[in-house]
Amino acid sequence: MAAHPAPTRDELHIAGAWRSAEDHIAVTDLAEGGTFAEVAAATPADADDALAAAERAQSELRETTVVERANWMTAIAGGLEAREEGLAETIVREAGKPIGSARGEVAAAAERFRRAAEEIRSMRGDFLEGTTAGHEGWRAMVSKEPVGTVLCITPYNYPLSTTALQVAPALAAGNAVILKPATKTPVSGALLAEVIVDAVPDLPTGAFGFVPGRASEIGDVLASDERVNAIAMTGSSAAGKHVAEVSGMVELHMELGGNAPALVFPDADLDEVSGAVTAGSLKYAGQRCSAVSRVLAHEAVHDAVVAHVADEMDDWAAGDLFDDDTVLGPLISESQADWVMELVEDAVERGATLVRGGERDGRYVAPTLLADVPHDARIVHEEQFGPVVAVTSVADEAEALSVANGGDLGLDAAVFTSDYDRALRVADGLRAGGVRINGAPSHGLGDIPFGGVGDSGIGREGIGYTIDAFVEQKSIVL
Repeated sequence: MAAHPAPTRDELHIAGAWRSAEDHIAVTDLAEGGTFAEVAAATPADADDALAAAERAQSELRETTVVERANWMTAIAGGLEAREEGLAETIVREAGKPIGSARGEVAAAAERFRRAAEEIRSMRGDFLEGTTAGHEGWRAMVSKEPVGTVLCITPYNYPLSTTALQVAPALAAGNAVILKPATKTPVSGALLAEVIVDAVPDLPTGAFGFVPGRASEIGDVLASDERVNAIAMTGSSAAGKHVAEVSGMVELHMELGGNAPALVFPDADLDEVSGAVTAGSLKYAGQRCSAVSRVLAHEAVHDAVVAHVADEMDDWAAGDLFDDDTVLGPLISESQADWVMELVEDAVERGATLVRGGERDGRYVAPTLLADVPHDARIVHEEQFGPVVAVTSVADEAEALSVANGGDLGLDAAVFTSDYDRALRVADGLRAGGVRINGAPSHGLGDIPFGGVGDSGIGREGIGYTIDAFVEQKSIVL
């Protein structure tokens, strides 16, 4: 068992200074039980101070150069790498992620800051000549300027790497940033705040604010304020809709809920299918918006897919989160475990076969395999965020697409087939922001755009794509 890390800074960061708080958020230790840490909880007054400081910082930020901001990103990346073990242990304890995955998340966060440096260096404006009658002599320079203040609302499941995917592009583009981390996993955000403040001592006062707190107390204060110019958010569809309702005329950049279907056809390589959908469903206990949430298997191979997945699941078992061989951990809370079990029980009551799993112990839900899941089962259309492989049968392409597109969520999907024409035909017919052919959904470190349609979000995440969302184009016509 790893040693418990030194206590994190128990303060907010507002207007260039660390600030104590009267109230605190207790963070549960998912590795050993008890309380892992207590993080300062911002009040509405603190949130207002952070907004005012960010607004004041905008003019100074506009004077910074691309070279300066790229250097900031590189320094922050180095700071994260220097604290890898402490950050990884924090992610294990507050998010319940196995140590191997936690280390990977730290590396991904650092790489995202490095890539932000690369992207901002390559950002270009345009020079245009008039082409309409009467405008032949016109010349126009199109420059890119920061939008102002970006509010970053981050999730519990990737408390460091997803935060980097929001903060790095926003800061690299020259915006002031206010970070409001998930209440369940705020310690990673506190450590990132420390790294940013230590690595970039010349950051303009107010350019970065860290305001952890309860959404019920400061969420609307931040999201509805007219001093916020853009909001980056990763979270549930319900929370995203609420933020969109209160935010007004701002740039919204939201990656929300998912219920990714994996469509499996008779000509697919079933060994490839079983490995991909099992890992796609069980990684981080299924608590990923891009997790494979349902397997739509052609009726000719449904039973074979179930058998292959059942064999594959033998390698997925819970264990010591600090053991490098452990691949499965707990869910973030007992209420989340309750939700997953509710969906499993609904499927069984409607006629699904429980092949394996179906038990829970506190936050732990056993890897669960359901077969012959009816199309009207809730787990087919609702986001589960749990370690469940739900296999349902479809008769043909048309029915597969109908079931896959039947809900309000359209984030990711996967297609398994050896027929190139079918792969593209089905991919074109899927209502989703991304489709993976012969593999579980995956988007890398930010080089491939990630986002959804319908209730799955607005815009596309990705280092370069997010930078584009956080700048405005100004045309200067000569």
